Amino acid sequence: MQLNKLMFREYDIRGIWEKDIDEEISYHIGRAFATKLLSFKKSKMIVGYDNRLSSETIEKNLVKGLTDGGVDVVRLGLVTTPMYYYAWDVLDIKCGIMITASHNPKEYNGFKMSYNGIHNCFGKDVSDLYYVILNGIYSEGNGLVEEYDIKDEYIKMIHNHIDMGNNKLKVVYDCGNGTTSIVAKDIFVSNENIEYIPLFADSDGTFPNHHPDPAVEENLEYLKEKVLEVNADCGIAFDGDGDRVGIVDNLGNMIPIDKFMIIIWRDIYNKVNNKKGFYDVKCSNVLRDELLKLGIEPIETRSGNSYTKMISYENDYPFGGELSGHLYFRDRFIGTDDGIYAGLRMVELLSKTDKKASELLEGITKYYSTPESKLPVEDSKKNSIINRVEEYCQNKGYTYSKIDGIKVLYDDGFALIRKSNTSPNITFRYEAKTMDRLKEIETEFNSLLDKLKEE
Repeated sequence: MQLNKLMFREYDIRGIWEKDIDEEISYHIGRAFATKLLSFKKSKMIVGYDNRLSSETIEKNLVKGLTDGGVDVVRLGLVTTPMYYYAWDVLDIKCGIMITASHNPKEYNGFKMSYNGIHNCFGKDVSDLYYVILNGIYSEGNGLVEEYDIKDEYIKMIHNHIDMGNNKLKVVYDCGNGTTSIVAKDIFVSNENIEYIPLFADSDGTFPNHHPDPAVEENLEYLKEKVLEVNADCGIAFDGDGDRVGIVDNLGNMIPIDKFMIIIWRDIYNKVNNKKGFYDVKCSNVLRDELLKLGIEPIETRSGNSYTKMISYENDYPFGGELSGHLYFRDRFIGTDDGIYAGLRMVELLSKTDKKASELLEGITKYYSTPESKLPVEDSKKNSIINRVEEYCQNKGYTYSKIDGIKVLYDDGFALIRKSNTSPNITFRYEAKTMDRLKEIETEFNSLLDKLKEE
């Protein structure tokens, strides 16, 4: 068995099917997780899987490893990640594994894991599994298996947390052929006030129409076109496993998630007691500016679903999220990052306001930002590149933060360079108050990254 250490990433295990992950590796991950879980005095867990073509095979072998390790397993079957999270509460089983590679290309798959049913594993809790497998000293047992269908309860829960107004709306939703396809048609039911129009809402783990990552604008092109074609009030899109959202306004323009957070905060700021909101380092300074205007204390955090999920829970922030589309509503929701629910909050807001989606950001400060971009590099080189970027900033006398990677802080913008924790890439994003200044920052740091990649 060849075990690739690099797929044991900061927040999950993720690799390429039949290269990094196969039946045998899946079984051993099950054995290792069972061994660790029992060391925490827990012996029962939940397992779910997304609609990638390899997921069902991985699940079968993972469950065999878990039960051979002495752990009882409740199998949810094919579910979105938010459905899996909701099962933690319904079944009162506070641990589990979700088999998914989220927005990665179709050849990838992976494991999101939790020992506490609050947030997913990160750091040492992930890397420890690698060493357990290497040592091959596993717990032994004969765990039991049962099955549970969470679908109907999940759909009811979502509907119970949305309160639509009386405006007549037309909404396009894009599943991208991802796992949300298995529940979307039951959630987005047209009525006398709202007409829902599906796009790529058939489950197909080859993702034949576009990559299931709504944070990348090019993946929203079909949604934009459909919104304009049918004269819709907005469009909403989801990633492969359903825990992230993308938003398109009535004019066919993408609303970046940091700006969508402004829209939500403008709606809830005077309805919550905890006047703090969090966002990750990738978000535009416009979010910070608008939170301050609303009397909300801005809290900047590192990126990463496992980490932001923990931050949201531990501090009970009423709302917050990441630029990637993970959003956590605790103002009147259960707090899990759920793309379908986040999209419905946009629909709910539009059902009660006299403004169009394109008018909900009136009055914000103007910044010019690049999209988050990726520089492909070997995983083994990522740390050294970030270290060299820090050396460069020290030599230049720049002010920077190290919350997540290196974020150079200017009076009129920022440059952010960080390592991806889910793929072999360095990611970067720049922002400034003028386009000329943005070009200066972009040219400087893109040249630096190109040079460091070749070293």
